[in-house]
Amino acid sequence: MTTDFWSPVKLSIQVAAVSGVCVLILGLFFAKVMANKKFKGKSVVETFFLLPLVLPPSVVGFLLIVVFGRNSMIGQLMEWIFHQPVMFTWWAAVISSTVVAFPLMYQSAKTGFEGIDEDIENAARVDGAKEIQLFMTISIPLAYQSIISGAILSFARALGEFGATLMFAGNIPGKTQTISTAIYVAMDAGNMELAWLWVSSLVIISFLMLIGLQLMKSK
Repeated sequence: MTTDFWSPVKLSIQVAAVSGVCVLILGLFFAKVMANKKFKGKSVVETFFLLPLVLPPSVVGFLLIVVFGRNSMIGQLMEWIFHQPVMFTWWAAVISSTVVAFPLMYQSAKTGFEGIDEDIENAARVDGAKEIQLFMTISIPLAYQSIISGAILSFARALGEFGATLMFAGNIPGKTQTISTAIYVAMDAGNMELAWLWVSSLVIISFLMLIGLQLMKSK
């Protein structure tokens, strides 16, 4: 039972950690590009970024299968590169978690970047700072609270991802079975003791992360 309990927990943390890094990189990049920028079609682009927040998980999972499945160009390219389809693999779980967690990181980081006084950044440009230097030494430090908030919320969202992961990555024990899918299987099998253990672990981890976020904001 110990092995049965820890395998989904470890896998969920690993998937959430890797997707968290992906979300952090993508979220910071697109948030910086979109912050304080005005162009035709911006609202459409931002709506596209935020869609995973409102779409049912089954729809997200379906779209991921269409985009990365064996019948798509992207799926065939990835299969040619990695010599196996991406569906029902550990990376499928990472992709699913990244997609559903991205809007939280993007929105939080964009809010932080929009709160930066543009005069500070313009002064750095006048002093000869390149855009990458400006981003790393001024933009990120000034928006760090929003960035950390987004990172924590994104990690928590990725940790608890269920619907899209179940459809796209499946529920293979020891390979793609995360805590959320394991809870579903345990309940279906009537193993409430194991289900309660996984539920408790998710609640505790999520609670600790959110209480840490609140403490950070109160400082």
